[in-house]
Amino acid sequence: MIRSGSRERILVTGAGGQLGKELVQLLKVKNIEVYGLARDQLDITDCDTVLKQVEQLSPTAIIHAAAYTQVDRAEAEPEIAFRCNAIGTRNVAVAAAKVGAKLVYVSTDYVFDGSEGSSYNEWSKTSPINVYGQSKLAGEQFVRHHHNRFFIVRTSWVYGAYGNNFVKTMLKLGAEHGAVRVVEDQVGSPTYTYDLAMTIIAMLQTEKYGLYHISNTGKCSWFEFAQEIFKQAKMEVQVTPISTSDMPRPAARPAYSVMEPVMLRLNDFPLLPTWQQALHHYLQNNRTD
Repeated sequence: MIRSGSRERILVTGAGGQLGKELVQLLKVKNIEVYGLARDQLDITDCDTVLKQVEQLSPTAIIHAAAYTQVDRAEAEPEIAFRCNAIGTRNVAVAAAKVGAKLVYVSTDYVFDGSEGSSYNEWSKTSPINVYGQSKLAGEQFVRHHHNRFFIVRTSWVYGAYGNNFVKTMLKLGAEHGAVRVVEDQVGSPTYTYDLAMTIIAMLQTEKYGLYHISNTGKCSWFEFAQEIFKQAKMEVQVTPISTSDMPRPAARPAYSVMEPVMLRLNDFPLLPTWQQALHHYLQNNRTD
């Protein structure tokens, strides 16, 4: 169990990223001993380095948030994506198992092809349509093969206080130009790093291992998300809907990647707030203008 002031030690990989920074801050607030290692502090692709570092810190749990997330670039450099998301995850899983640490691996909705037109639950068939999704799915498989006390957490459309994300981009473009063009034929669930991190921390207090879909409740298109951002931010911005074909990119995106949180319900974890409520919390607490 993770208790305030206990001897629990949590290692967070990818501590320089959106979710990693959020996790480190929240764990500190809860007075849990946390070691946040960013990319320049831990090369997850080096097996020996990972083993040495993990053995040195001897954490009771590892939250593996480090990842190669350049979705479009991955199409041109697949081996780099797989080296980080697959081999790097294998290294962390092996090290976690060796020291007896629980493991959380953060995965993605991009393991699905988006062709179903209905929500995906944890038992839905995976079929990634881009290199990024393929590499993250390979990471899931390595976790299953090398560890037996794990939480695989698939999430989607992540934004938060740290780093760059869609919400910050929309606010910036809206303020600068007063108009934006946004894709309307991709549907998913925005996820606020604060809500995601709080759920991950709560899960680590249990032995309810398995695969989980964790996003804020509800669904929207990127176009609807942008509309809601400007509505809540009280900004007069013209939002023009466009199709995916109007903005071609190297990597294909799933058209419908809404995920159903069946495992949260089955294991009596609370569902996350709606994506509109989460956006409100973010804007109330993180606006800099």
